[in-house]
Amino acid sequence: MCSVCWHSPCYPRCPNAPEPPAIDTCPNCNEGIALGEEYAEIDGVKYHIECLEDMDIRELLKLFDVYTYTVQQEDLE
Repeated sequence: MCSVCWHSPCYPRCPNAPEPPAIDTCPNCNEGIALGEEYAEIDGVKYHIECLEDMDIRELLKLFDVYTYTVQQEDLE
C-alpha cells in the first residue's frame, strides 16, 4: 500500500503513481504521448500539440521540408 495515497495500486494523481502508458514519444520534449493528450503526426512522427504551438514558424516549416530564403542582389540581376 502506498504511504502517500493509501491505495494499492496508487491513485493516478499520486506522485508515486507510475507514468501512464504512452503511444509514442514526442521528439520535441522527449516525453510520452499518453491517453487524453492531443497530438499531430507529421511524416510519421508524433508531436504534442502544445510542442507544435511553442515552435516558431521556421521550425514548423522545417517539419514540412519547407525552407526560407532571403533575396540577394544577384537574384535581381
